[in-house]
Amino acid sequence: MELLPIIGIAVLFWFMIIRPQQRQRKAVQSMQAALEPGTEVMLTSGVYGTISRIEDEKVWVDVADGVTLTVAKGAVGQVVQPRGSEVEPAADREDDQPSQDA
Repeated sequence: MELLPIIGIAVLFWFMIIRPQQRQRKAVQSMQAALEPGTEVMLTSGVYGTISRIEDEKVWVDVADGVTLTVAKGAVGQVVQPRGSEVEPAADREDDQPSQDA
């Protein structure tokens, strides 16, 4: 009976901390495995660029005209959505605004 609270804390710790970290790590690994040349990415350092080449665990990222960084595949933090594909929030669209005809 005295072990029940300790076991309960361990189970709570598992579901609140360890399990979400494992899911996040798997998501990042699958994102990094799916990288392709031409994909716009943000590195973990905050640098934005476009992947130009991938070779094993190295990724070449074009960050400016004539500037290419060679980084580890693990340095890719996230894939960035192309600028034209962002969905405009409904509150900002003019056609959704009520007309103010008097």
